[in-house]
Amino acid sequence: MNKTLRQRAILEALKQRPIASQEDLQRVLRKRGFKVGQATLSRDMHDLNLIKTSAGYSLPQGESAANLALPPVSRLVREFVLDVRAAQNLLVIRTIVGSAQPVAAALDEEDWPEAVGTIAGDDTILIVCPDKDDARKMSARLEEMLA
Repeated sequence: MNKTLRQRAILEALKQRPIASQEDLQRVLRKRGFKVGQATLSRDMHDLNLIKTSAGYSLPQGESAANLALPPVSRLVREFVLDVRAAQNLLVIRTIVGSAQPVAAALDEEDWPEAVGTIAGDDTILIVCPDKDDARKMSARLEEMLA
């Protein structure tokens, strides 16, 4: 599985509840479809700057945890987006299976004026734009990243 997706899953799990140990975190990840060894999990925890407290592992204080897990949007688009199609004021973006949510999250963080919002499934993202012109601008921007 992809490191970015795995680290995103770790952050999402920690937002839901405290996780007391690495073994507990491994179990949570396994339920989400990530089989990860102790060494890989330790590296991920180090990369994410997770801290150990008396309640268990938690997100770093004073930092945006989402930014720690997401690479630049251009890289995510290049690596995971397969196709961008406009339909009136909507964009339908096809991604590699399991990649739609991190790509959509990165697009949302960009806060581009052409996008009203995004909805992500497993391999498809729907972007709602205010009008057809904005959809074309957004499509061109994404196609440029794919080139």
